[in-house]
Amino acid sequence: MAKKGKSMKVRLKCTVCNSINYTTKRRIGGQAELKLKLKKYCPVCKKHTEHTEVKIK
Repeated sequence: MAKKGKSMKVRLKCTVCNSINYTTKRRIGGQAELKLKLKKYCPVCKKHTEHTEVKIK
């Protein structure tokens, strides 16, 4: 089995319309200073756009 490391929940915010559409988990560790960037579908913009990480408080 794979080791389970520490992870934290993050939100993904659309860079075009600034709406928060997705939540996901990411590992805490080595590259924690880099923000997660993914291409996801935005239902507000109705197209695939880049989403960046926003921490959950």
